[in-house]
Amino acid sequence: FQMDTTQESYLDLFPLDVIVYLTPDSENVLEDIDPKKVYVLGGLVDESIHKKLTLQRAQEQSLQTARLPIREYMVKNVNTKNYHSETLAINQVFDVLSTYYETRSWPAALKAGVSSGKGYVLPDTVK
Repeated sequence: FQMDTTQESYLDLFPLDVIVYLTPDSENVLEDIDPKKVYVLGGLVDESIHKKLTLQRAQEQSLQTARLPIREYMVKNVNTKNYHSETLAINQVFDVLSTYYETRSWPAALKAGVSSGKGYVLPDTVK
């Protein structure tokens, strides 16, 4: 992958109608990657999870939003902490997206990026 960095805001670089802000709080499921769209990985550098903060930011900027299809392709795994989270680190989201782009398989992509510590697994791995 080729990557450029800039101090400019994505809002100044791309038209609003091509930006899709990825946030686990979106009601819209990302079903496919559109090469004509620009995907913003909504991330925070923080030790705590702020519910709906990235969704709120996207809505304030009038952006389309989407979430990864974790609920659609994975199941909650029984664990001692009863912990289940669809909130991923930026590198995990990147791994999911890049694997999906290469394989066109959400199960393969989610397996690559969603660690079992999140409390979700693919249905065929449930014991």
